[in-house]
Amino acid sequence: MPEPTTLTNDKVMARFQEALDRRGLVITPGAIEDDPTPDEPGHPEYHRRQRATVALSRWETATPRRYRQATVTHPQVTAWADRAISDFDTAGALLLFGSIGTGKTHQAYGALRRIAEAGLPHYSLIATTAADMHGNLRVHPGSPQHDIEHELTRYCRVPLLFIDDIDVFKPSETTEQNLFRLLNERYNEMRPMIMTSNLLVRDPDGGPDLAAALGDRITSRLSQIATVVPITGADRRPEFR
Repeated sequence: MPEPTTLTNDKVMARFQEALDRRGLVITPGAIEDDPTPDEPGHPEYHRRQRATVALSRWETATPRRYRQATVTHPQVTAWADRAISDFDTAGALLLFGSIGTGKTHQAYGALRRIAEAGLPHYSLIATTAADMHGNLRVHPGSPQHDIEHELTRYCRVPLLFIDDIDVFKPSETTEQNLFRLLNERYNEMRPMIMTSNLLVRDPDGGPDLAAALGDRITSRLSQIATVVPITGADRRPEFR
């Protein structure tokens, strides 16, 4: 049985060109644009958007409902968030201090949201208060010590950590040791974190300050890596009536 006759690409193109010539049509060959667009898989922007969607979902899960509309507006806080986006290793810590109700927590969650929106390859965070964190690290009857160690390791190694009201906890040898271990590992491994406090790092007038609350070893490390930003203004929370 004879094999079917096939036309090569050259023959097909030749006949096509003859048909165009008979009609007096001239078509200039051009480059074929087959690269993916930003809305298609394969384009870097497409994948950045996908990562941002996942990161924002994680941010929302970690953020209390009251702060899920938070956006960063303070220029120094924005600058810190942008440093974290560019390079986690050089961002260091961010310490926001100011009176009660000035918006420190709002700015912190806003900074974490800005980082999520950047669509980094890896985005994971823990957001907590110092009181809740120390409560989770407290040994309870029947709680194995390895569970406490596992919990402390989570705080030490999570890529982003936010501790609200870092100075508000019941001082004890255990809480001071846990906090030192936490901050020391993050200091050594250059993992960024955000903290808020109502206290100055050191009060020149000798009043209550963060150094007295946290101890000299912790304060010394914070002073090296922390960007300290005062959040000023009136109390934004409504008065009780």
